[in-house]
Amino acid sequence: MGSFQTPIGMRSSALLETSCGYLLQELQIIWDEVGEDQFEREKVLLDLEQECLEVYRRKVDSANISRARLHQELAESEAEFTHLLLSLGERSLPGRPEKKSGTLKEQLDAITPALREMRLRKEERVNQFRAVKGQIQKISAEIAGQSVYDDSITNVIVNENDLSLKKLEEYQIELQTLHNEKNDRLQQVETYIDTIHRLSTTLGMESSMIVTKVHPSLNELCGISKNISDSILAKLNITVESLKEEKQKRLEKLHHLGKALTNLWNLMGTPYEDRRLFSHVTGLLPVSSDEVSDPGSLTLNIMQQAEAEVKRLDQLKASKMKELFFKKQNELENICNKSHMEIPSRPEIDNIITLINSGEIDHADLLMSMDEQIARAKEEASSRKEIMEKVERWMLARDEERWLEEYSMDENRYSVSRGAHKNLRRAERARGIVNKIPGNVLKFL
Repeated sequence: MGSFQTPIGMRSSALLETSCGYLLQELQIIWDEVGEDQFEREKVLLDLEQECLEVYRRKVDSANISRARLHQELAESEAEFTHLLLSLGERSLPGRPEKKSGTLKEQLDAITPALREMRLRKEERVNQFRAVKGQIQKISAEIAGQSVYDDSITNVIVNENDLSLKKLEEYQIELQTLHNEKNDRLQQVETYIDTIHRLSTTLGMESSMIVTKVHPSLNELCGISKNISDSILAKLNITVESLKEEKQKRLEKLHHLGKALTNLWNLMGTPYEDRRLFSHVTGLLPVSSDEVSDPGSLTLNIMQQAEAEVKRLDQLKASKMKELFFKKQNELENICNKSHMEIPSRPEIDNIITLINSGEIDHADLLMSMDEQIARAKEEASSRKEIMEKVERWMLARDEERWLEEYSMDENRYSVSRGAHKNLRRAERARGIVNKIPGNVLKFL
């Protein structure tokens, strides 16, 4: 019995003295009554001792495993707590539990609430990172012209090894930069769209169709976010430049038509009422492209109407020009005839008329040339005026001389008849004029 009680030790002495001791006493009574020999009794007691040792050993092993597990949990908790501190960028944390000299369970109970709080802080910080990075990815995709989906934020990958406030601030700065760039691009897009609208209104075009052709998202009725990529900005710029070029071309054409109308009106003496119908065209003559902004001022319809009017006036101009040409030609011929000057030949006149009909001659230049010829003819006639007057007086005298000769040979000149007295008076005047012929001839010479 002594060998059985020794390994039990002081902690289980009370149990041996009660339960085990009572049972051994009862077993001894049974053995005495049965007459069990001493060897068998020793063997049974040895077996009991071995079985007790096995039970204690299993309990010790189990206690060792539990202790090791607590050590591991405590180490893992400490390591996780430290890792969370580092990942969150915090060297120390108010209320952080310090290592204690208490039992393992006490130490584990002390760190568990702090670890739970750190996990919540990490989760909150991860959500902040995910939200910021999600916005960065979304805006970056918008700037790149890529499709953006609603689940883009949930698919964001966050580096949980660096969740510091410094890193979060870097992402927030990047996000703000992207926000500014997005706003700048949106403003550029709006400026381009406004410019396209103004130019289209001036040119009489449908601006919504032009904008939609660049990209459907630019149409307000589309209801989706505007594409603000580099390619779209480039297309908008090309569209604006193309509209400006079209505006310049149309304005130059209207300038040409306006000048043609003005020349034709002045040439044909068109009244103000008829000119007023196309005053909006001639009113553009002193205006540059940048100054033209009135809606519908450069539409194709206006250009077609002006072209039709110029064509109509051109057709009228030919007949009007022939009329003016003949009028001035007659005036020139009359001046030449009176002054006994050479007049243009008939083939030359026919050639000019042919050019007028074919439109191959500048009418304004032709009329100017005719006016110059008339002016030169008048000048030449003026220089010949004195001589021509003498020639006319001489020719008149010669006519009177021939009449007087014929009158003198008439045998019935003295008969009494109606009108005879008039012939007598003319004969007296004729004798006076004839008597002056020698003197006039000398003056002429």
